Amino acid sequence: MRIFKKITIAETMLLNENQDSFARENQRLSVLVEVAEILGQENDFHEILRVVANKAASLLCAEMALIMMINPLTRQTVKTVIKAGQEVNNPDFHFVHTQVTGWVTKHQQALLSPDLQQDKRFGAKFFADIPVHAVLCVPFMGEGVIIGTLLLMNQEKSNTFSEDDLACLKKLAAIAAPFLRNVQKLQAYFAAPMPEASLLSKYAGAGLIGKSSTFIQLLAAIEAAARCDVRVLLEGQSGTGKELIARAIHRFSNRTDGPFVAVDCGAIPANLVESELFGHVKGAFTGADRERKGLIEQAAGGTLFIDEIENLSSDMQSKFMRVLQEGEVRPVGSNVARKVNARIISASSMSVRDLVEKGKFRSDLFYRLHVYPIYVPALADRKEDIPLLANHFLVKFAAEQKKHAASFHARLLDFMRQRSWLGNIRELENFIERLVTLVPADEQTVSHDILPADIQQEFRRSKTSGAGSSANPSLNHRMQDFERQIIQQTLADHDWNQSKAARALKISEQKLRYRMTKLGIARPAAE
Repeated sequence: MRIFKKITIAETMLLNENQDSFARENQRLSVLVEVAEILGQENDFHEILRVVANKAASLLCAEMALIMMINPLTRQTVKTVIKAGQEVNNPDFHFVHTQVTGWVTKHQQALLSPDLQQDKRFGAKFFADIPVHAVLCVPFMGEGVIIGTLLLMNQEKSNTFSEDDLACLKKLAAIAAPFLRNVQKLQAYFAAPMPEASLLSKYAGAGLIGKSSTFIQLLAAIEAAARCDVRVLLEGQSGTGKELIARAIHRFSNRTDGPFVAVDCGAIPANLVESELFGHVKGAFTGADRERKGLIEQAAGGTLFIDEIENLSSDMQSKFMRVLQEGEVRPVGSNVARKVNARIISASSMSVRDLVEKGKFRSDLFYRLHVYPIYVPALADRKEDIPLLANHFLVKFAAEQKKHAASFHARLLDFMRQRSWLGNIRELENFIERLVTLVPADEQTVSHDILPADIQQEFRRSKTSGAGSSANPSLNHRMQDFERQIIQQTLADHDWNQSKAARALKISEQKLRYRMTKLGIARPAAE
């Protein structure tokens, strides 16, 4: 009876220990998830450092948390010290962090020291005058190199760290590192952005046309995304050109030689989405008479663009989340996972954050996709760009239909500028294609006279068709139209040789290219 009682007490103690351990692990997991969610909403470098340091200290009951970030190119460092939830600046702490970071970098491994003052790895009395004892230090890894370290320190001898604490800190560092590296890259770009003229010229070649301040801000965000291999979430109304932006990011990224694969989740029947994305093996289902790679595998080494991602079912969101976590796919009907390496650019015409709050989209998937969000403005927010876009589409469709149309009547251009384009750029493009179809083959100027009956009524009701000052284009628009005609004629006279045309106009070739971009001038396709 006594033996039974002793075993029961021992088992009870063990059970209590296991329960405490489980509760501790569960709490730590919750904090790690919380950190991922917070970082998914932040693009401010120093705020990310502060959040990571604070969370690390509270997670493992450390008295201090120190972060040192190292720029892989310049080797410049950024340091953050958190003590009792507040940032402090103490040379002794920086000295400790620099020395420990040097050891971690040299040995390419994390460090756990019960008492740094007695640690033989740093020599006798190396830290004798600094009140520091237990230390944990883990590296932040980015693209195969150490981009920083996270150090936890305790000054009280009684406060120690364990191997479990070290394992937990490694997980936190693994979660934070991609966010830190991405923001590090973005910060580097915005510290020295590309000049506006260069941006406009570069992306005009990718079909992104405009000159408004709103559009230039959009291009700056696109250029930053192209320079670093981050996941991008594009949000904006339907028809704003999200796929064109995704293609531009891919084109000017280091993945440009890889494939660009696009998929519209709203256009695939729900029962075929998994097979389309993940592929299938032969015999996986009725009609699967051969193995087929999914779109994720097809995009290996390149970019996968997922449009209307909000249409993914809850089940598919879970499976796609595992792809992002593990970097592998498992085709339908297979038990073997395959490693994949594709950059993900997703897009939605809705606010995915709102869907998360309504419980219609997984929060963890949202934060994985939301590493670098870009808002794509509606055409109503960049009306200044409408004449440029209209001229761009005019050149395109005139060449396709072998017509001579090269400009718009001023009143028609004003009408387009004032009109509400609910379908955004896509509606404007379709409208121009329709006009080019209607204009006579030898007509060089597209006039409002050829507008279809339904649009004619709208045109007559608009300000551009009435009497008075509103019937006339502004002085600025008149001058732009005149300049456009002069440049187009000069280019045509010199066989579209920009060097010769620039000399004839007595301006630099660079300025000519800039004005061509600003005015939407492009060489007509050969007939």
